[in-house]
Amino acid sequence: MAATKDPRPCSIADALALVGEKYSLLVLREACLGNGRFDQLVRNIGAPRDILATRLRRLVDAGILTKRAYSERPQRFEYRPTQAGLELEPVLLTLMAWGDRHLRRDEGRPMVIEHSCGNELLPVVTCQACGAGVHHDDLTAHPQIPGWSVTGPTAA
Repeated sequence: MAATKDPRPCSIADALALVGEKYSLLVLREACLGNGRFDQLVRNIGAPRDILATRLRRLVDAGILTKRAYSERPQRFEYRPTQAGLELEPVLLTLMAWGDRHLRRDEGRPMVIEHSCGNELLPVVTCQACGAGVHHDDLTAHPQIPGWSVTGPTAA
């Protein structure tokens, strides 16, 4: 089947258009860890400087990071997550846990995050209404865009 001219309207696709570019989530990871200076980002991410500068500009323009001068001469900036950026932190933590489970089983985890309670954080998605853990078999999608069903576009 050929790709449709207008794919399914999707908040995941919209978010990935912004943070799905190579290095963008790693920039956010470092900013959330408090490593928001350009040289720290280059060192910890390994991105080419020009690409990193482009990603930083895009994340600032999108309101995910703020840019603040920390030196006038030479002029240097650090980047910190905004509220919108901090709202992506659970996504990063869940993605990290998935990578630890499925990609690094034999190598060990490169980082452990400790919660303020003193225990290691093991992120779990829960239903806000009932508090139950979220499992695939418990979910039912209800498309909200006219002309779309779970299986795709509907006849007009």
